[in-house]
Amino acid sequence: MKIADLNLLEQKIAEAIEDIACNMESSCLAALQKAREKEDNPTARFALDVMCENAEIAAKRGFPVCQDTGMAVVFLYVGRELKLNGDIYEAVNNGVRRGYKTLRKSVLDPVTRVNTGDNAPAVIHTRIVSGDKIRVEIMLKGFGSENMSKVYMLNPAQGMEEAKRLIIESVAIAGSNPCPPVIVGVGLGGTLEKACELSKHALFRKLGSHNPDPELDKLEEYLLNEINKLGVGAQGFGGKTTALGVFIEKYPTHISSLPVAVNMLCHCSRAASFEV
Repeated sequence: MKIADLNLLEQKIAEAIEDIACNMESSCLAALQKAREKEDNPTARFALDVMCENAEIAAKRGFPVCQDTGMAVVFLYVGRELKLNGDIYEAVNNGVRRGYKTLRKSVLDPVTRVNTGDNAPAVIHTRIVSGDKIRVEIMLKGFGSENMSKVYMLNPAQGMEEAKRLIIESVAIAGSNPCPPVIVGVGLGGTLEKACELSKHALFRKLGSHNPDPELDKLEEYLLNEINKLGVGAQGFGGKTTALGVFIEKYPTHISSLPVAVNMLCHCSRAASFEV
């Protein structure tokens, strides 16, 4: 049985954080550039110009693309044929500590408000999968957008029409707070915590990709069109683009409920994936 190299896992996480802190995810930058090209509102276009220029300067000079370097969110896919010879969560958090060494530390105790000093611990979700590798998805999640999250425990009689209305309303209520144009992650079904997990994981999708579920793909397109009719626009200055994309994941739920979770990214997606 193959033994996991947790030292390599730690190293790769540190390297990923250093990279994505300064380099906006490529599909996100491309979507911003496309939004800028089609924007005819001069104030919104100026905001999009600044966003694109900021991303280019950050990548060129090795500066964080946003002053909020966020909190690390990690999805681990651990192969069942792999043997762990140590604490995989310790390896992840040590990687976070190393990766954030020269970045702003924003993680603290929720009660005392005392900073942990190293931006650890990460928020870690683990799934056991086939194979003998560890696949990692990591995101630096800023909290201007995280604070705009919503969760609704709907009565099933309210149905998807109410769910759609609330998803759109969530973006409208958020307004300029999450630094739009946003990327919207939606979790449907499961339980309260499962819906929230789904909404966060949905944000790892690449902009421009299609949902493999035809019904969800159609729903994503509908929601994106309706959200972009809100007129919030780039940084709240109006215009055509309030959201760059809407991504949905679903899970079976109980007969008496319809959980709906909405989680947003700002215009700056900082995510990566790799295997060890």
